[in-house]
Amino acid sequence: MPDTLEHLNVDAVLDATGLNCPEPVMMLHQSVRDLPPSGLLKVLATDPSTRRDIPKFCAFLDHELVGQDEAAGTYRYWIRKKAQ
Repeated sequence: MPDTLEHLNVDAVLDATGLNCPEPVMMLHQSVRDLPPSGLLKVLATDPSTRRDIPKFCAFLDHELVGQDEAAGTYRYWIRKKAQ
């Protein structure tokens, strides 16, 4: 799965590495707001709590969590904004 996700064309990248809860999700909220409907956002984070918080964020606001993975302490998420 990571290889196929890495080749997706994203509309924006949010680098939240080095930030701790709640900052990554607060930044995610603004980044998703700035995306066009059905836009794809890639998120990079180092806070382990994002493994819980980002899927909950997507479910609560009806955005699609296309995929997620982790390598060398960096968590990556691909989120498609709802079409509205």
